[in-house]
Amino acid sequence: MKHIVITIGREYGSGGRLVAKKLSEELGITFYDKELISAVAKKTGFSENFIRDTEHQRPTNSFLFDLYTVVQTPSVPDQVFIAQSRVIKEAAAKESCVIVGRCADYILRDDPSLLRVFVHAPLEERVRRVREEYGVQEPNLEAYVLRQDKARASYYNYFANGRWGQSREYDLCVNSHMGIDAAVSVIRAAAHATAGE
Repeated sequence: MKHIVITIGREYGSGGRLVAKKLSEELGITFYDKELISAVAKKTGFSENFIRDTEHQRPTNSFLFDLYTVVQTPSVPDQVFIAQSRVIKEAAAKESCVIVGRCADYILRDDPSLLRVFVHAPLEERVRRVREEYGVQEPNLEAYVLRQDKARASYYNYFANGRWGQSREYDLCVNSHMGIDAAVSVIRAAAHATAGE
């Protein structure tokens, strides 16, 4: 396959990470998710747990607003994002890959080999997956799932110049209700088309 970079944004509990992992295996290309955290930790000197925690903080304003209006040193979450952006760009330049989350679709928006995908699913399916497959034990799972989505949207909307989960931000939106294998097949077909094969 020609050089291709596939970014996967996903609703919490949609199985987007499973789709991304299986897609990378079927295409025989590198999969990046938590591996990015390790790479950023090496670049910044921050611990992996600290980086994970900063990804879950709910920022205010916007990254661009903060960069243009604040003359002092960028905040720690901003520093982590800048380092993460460098790592993502290096990975995408080096090899074909599938990258999960972390605003990769926005970071790589000018890459001609980019396919931006968003995976979603009905709320009841996501709640079931979170309970049965992720083993989350929360008194109100539906509210928990929606909070996770809100946190992802907040993170994305802070750093990216777009809106998380809105179809016009992506090349392809896939409902995993069709099944993980079917979702992978749809994305694989789009990847081949994007690569010009």
